[in-house]
Amino acid sequence: MTGEIAQTNEAEAIGPDATLLLVDDDAPFLRRLARAMETRGFEVEIAESVAEGLAQARAKTPKYAVVDMRLQDGNGLDVIEAIRERRDDTRIIVLTGYGNIATAVTAVKLGAIDYLAKPADADEVFAALTRKPGERAEVPENPMSADRVRWEHIQRVYEMCERNVSETARRLNMHRRTLQRILAKRAPR
Repeated sequence: MTGEIAQTNEAEAIGPDATLLLVDDDAPFLRRLARAMETRGFEVEIAESVAEGLAQARAKTPKYAVVDMRLQDGNGLDVIEAIRERRDDTRIIVLTGYGNIATAVTAVKLGAIDYLAKPADADEVFAALTRKPGERAEVPENPMSADRVRWEHIQRVYEMCERNVSETARRLNMHRRTLQRILAKRAPR
């Protein structure tokens, strides 16, 4: 009985259009998240690349989308733009292991409603997708570390330089190869 009530509440939170597009190049994670979202009532389509995500978005623009920022064949922001061109009411979540404030701001400017760092579980994704407008997300318990603040600054300058490594390195007074190594790594906690 309790399971039926939970499913009814989840269906109400989703609404009548339950189409969801998941775009991520981590295949095991993508399949797990797809199964979890299907059990919550979504009609899930998956894509493992920017090209597949663009094709899916053009074929049937979803009401909900979860898009990874960095994919092997490009940037998930391209998928967000394609979705927004076709439908302005899609609730889009950006999900990434390379989280930083600069790309979060860019994603929100393009139309994403939230930005989650990996590893995010299905409950966090569902909560972000179904959060009511004006409802606030919980504040994180721990402040950013000094390493994370440095990482955020580098990412912000990188985005300001339109992802030009040479110009970013010049502005940060840093060797280009050092900057490339920093950019290739995941964000510190």
